Amino acid sequence: MKTKLVRIGNSRGVRLPKVLIEQAGLDEDVQLEVQGSSLVIRPLASTRAGWAQAAAALAATEEGLLDAVRPTTFDQDEWTW
Repeated sequence: MKTKLVRIGNSRGVRLPKVLIEQAGLDEDVQLEVQGSSLVIRPLASTRAGWAQAAAALAATEEGLLDAVRPTTFDQDEWTW
């Protein structure tokens, strides 16, 4: 799709059609990156994206933990899963 840069004060901007915004999954905040001679616009990833998966992987292997994982009396007697 061809478009033009428009003046916005001392900067320039691009008007993005609604259909492209929806297809790309863009929201209010986006990330801009230059790759070669291309400008890439991506949805801004959550600050903690992937943390749950990383924690689960760490818990499964117990690598990198300061102390070994040991059940406590709370885990055995009081905690309900």
